[in-house]
Amino acid sequence: MAGKRKTKAAKPKQDDLAKPSKWRLQHGGFSEPVRDADPDTGSPVAHRRAVDTLGLMLANGSITPQMHEAGAMFRVTFRLAALDGMRTTQLLRIQGGGADLLSERQAAARRRLAAAMDLFGGADSAGGSCLWHVLGLECSLREWALRQGWSGRPVHHVQAQGILLTALGVLAAHYGLQPRERAA
Repeated sequence: MAGKRKTKAAKPKQDDLAKPSKWRLQHGGFSEPVRDADPDTGSPVAHRRAVDTLGLMLANGSITPQMHEAGAMFRVTFRLAALDGMRTTQLLRIQGGGADLLSERQAAARRRLAAAMDLFGGADSAGGSCLWHVLGLECSLREWALRQGWSGRPVHHVQAQGILLTALGVLAAHYGLQPRERAA
């Protein structure tokens, strides 16, 4: 009498270590790998660069290069203003020093940021909130759309993209990267 054959348990597939993991891919895309040599060992390596929201929109043709530049300028100003929530301990503390004071550079960046945010009605407006979270804090557009809402209702991701496009257009005009259109 013939017995039943036992089926082999399927071995779990090993991830290809040359590619980003499934977990990492769900948080955004990557550019094509750039092959280079490791400066220390000289062995060949492949660098993959994470693509940000502005980079994707520029690649898709959703925004102009001037809008991309305006977004990058806003992001740099946000970082200079030290509003991103990332704090580091000071390596050299001054004896008897009180509270941490803003540097002149940070204060100037905060003034420029406030002037840009005033164009949209502050950080509580749709455009201001979108710029603050998507460009400044680098949240994804979808994450901001689910968090932000009016009357307790989240914003649809298509509307969120429209809000970001409009805000980038206004920022580009504010920074003088594209001419302002005259009202008819």
